[in-house]
Amino acid sequence: MTAAALARPALLRQRLATPSGSAHLAACSIAPRTLDLEQAVARMLNDLSRPGFWQACEEQVAQARQLFARLIGADADQVAILPNASIAAHQAAAGRRWRRRREILTTPAEFPGIAHTWMAQRGARVRWCGTPDGAVHTGDYLSAITPRTALVSVPAVTYRDATRLDVARIADAAHDTGAAVFVDAYQAAGVIPLDVDALRCDYLVTGTGKYLLGLPGLAFLYVRHPGGPPPALTGWLGRTDPHAFRTNVLDSPPHARRYETGTPAAAAVYAAVAGLSLIGDLDLRQVRHHTQRLIAMAAQRLAAQGELVRLATNVDAQGAHLALVEPHAEAMAVWLGHHGVIAAPRSSVLRLAMHAYTTNEDIDAVCETIAAYRCRSRTRPGAAR
Repeated sequence: MTAAALARPALLRQRLATPSGSAHLAACSIAPRTLDLEQAVARMLNDLSRPGFWQACEEQVAQARQLFARLIGADADQVAILPNASIAAHQAAAGRRWRRRREILTTPAEFPGIAHTWMAQRGARVRWCGTPDGAVHTGDYLSAITPRTALVSVPAVTYRDATRLDVARIADAAHDTGAAVFVDAYQAAGVIPLDVDALRCDYLVTGTGKYLLGLPGLAFLYVRHPGGPPPALTGWLGRTDPHAFRTNVLDSPPHARRYETGTPAAAAVYAAVAGLSLIGDLDLRQVRHHTQRLIAMAAQRLAAQGELVRLATNVDAQGAHLALVEPHAEAMAVWLGHHGVIAAPRSSVLRLAMHAYTTNEDIDAVCETIAAYRCRSRTRPGAAR
């Protein structure tokens, strides 16, 4: 199947294993179930019952590493495989000496798992940019970087409001002062073209359980220049030759695998290969155009229904989901789920995520179901925060 063909939502949608007529608009939280994922898990179970399971699993790990490196324009030796983004952030900070340059610049819009990791770094001081309630723009970063900044942590797209930041501009400003740049691309990888050279970042993390169409339990850490002091958090896979099994030797390879720890979750690894293979067949520029068209359609219809939505002022600053303001987002999500629409609540917003498989009919379904929810619950659209 060609990239142009897969980019057409009706064809990729045929790979979904979700119930007929349902609308999965929650890829910003959890990927939909695909036929490819089911086949990958079945393959893992089949391998599990045969000799050589660990060799087969390691082959899947190597394939996942290669597929992800190709997706972001990196070399496989620049990619470490870890359990989650928090550990990836910890490894990126490992070995840093927080002396004259003590500051980590981040934002309240950062996902807590990343921000908490920065706050836990002994000797470092976290500075925040953007508003306390989680609104942030590229200019907030540009005005906050100083010669004391050691690390700038930027979400490529914020997890709550889907604000897309200009990572390259921020990276240029950070590098001008000698600071490194860490990018959380969880809300971008799989629906927005990513090239680490164009982004000019030093670190980038994302995981497989959202837009990459895999399972939770696996994250990728890109490191532009692996090296420096080895991380204190380590394991047998962080060795130069893991299969030497030398208990009394603690060495570190020169590539990004020095940041790895123990055995990854096998099911997530097999699923990652399936999901990344699907994503690798997409033209992400077409996907980006497709998701933005659907977001504009949904925003217009929901606003006409009286709903409050958070939408960027220009398309370049919008991620792949739409944030609908709703104080009781969890209750709304449960009700929608019972009526065939899967959405992703976070704090005081209901997130509606678009992907290559999303269709106009999905937008019809969510707008009509939200209208029905308002009538049934006799609630009014939430007040803006």
